[in-house]
Amino acid sequence: MTLKALLMAAAALHLLGGSRFYLFIPAVALQLFYLSLRGIALGRLPLVGPHDTIAFLGASVGLMGLPFIMARRQKLPAACSGSIAAVSGLFTLIALLFKPSFFPLPPILNTLWFECHVALAFFGYALFAIAAIFGVFFLLRPERSLLDLQYRAALVGYTLFSASMVTGGIWGYYAWGTYWLWTPKELWTAILWLFYSFYLHFRLKGSQWERVTAWGGIVGLIITLFTYLGVSLLMKSSHSF
Repeated sequence: MTLKALLMAAAALHLLGGSRFYLFIPAVALQLFYLSLRGIALGRLPLVGPHDTIAFLGASVGLMGLPFIMARRQKLPAACSGSIAAVSGLFTLIALLFKPSFFPLPPILNTLWFECHVALAFFGYALFAIAAIFGVFFLLRPERSLLDLQYRAALVGYTLFSASMVTGGIWGYYAWGTYWLWTPKELWTAILWLFYSFYLHFRLKGSQWERVTAWGGIVGLIITLFTYLGVSLLMKSSHSF
């Protein structure tokens, strides 16, 4: 089986298996196995270029979604867990549209701080995507448990994303001699972090703000995708892939 076939098989299991737990785990395992093989071939974590980063994001959605599905396998709506699988599979398919790169890391990126910064950011992105899924299902069937799951996913994602900003600042200091460069990517990263800082406080407003909280998680995903893909594709930045 070729590396490309591994990703195709993982995407198929996610998209066709849906909420089937016994297919979700093999799909995530194939994604992680693919990334491991890519990492061995490159001699580094596969975190540079559209193919590797989108594949990493797809695997992150599956990996971060696994604890939610395992912990609430009997209570989580099948369509909800199936949507997590579908999003993971969709990103995996999108990654196949781009050709894998094999160039070595430039010295400016060849540091553990860079790898920690990017990996933590994608784990945060994945959890923001999962939070948005819970928000959509809460709007369709307003059960408090779904909003609680959305909040937990966003809170953990926010924590990981905050850690990503810290490690990114340290990497920036070693790479450019400053913690902040005011590039478009950094500005949108700050916007994303501030948005979720406010979002996590909506919960304190009471039950009348529940729909606003659910919508906040969905809007947060839109900002997340623009921060990741929009800035890289539409704006010139040192963070562009």
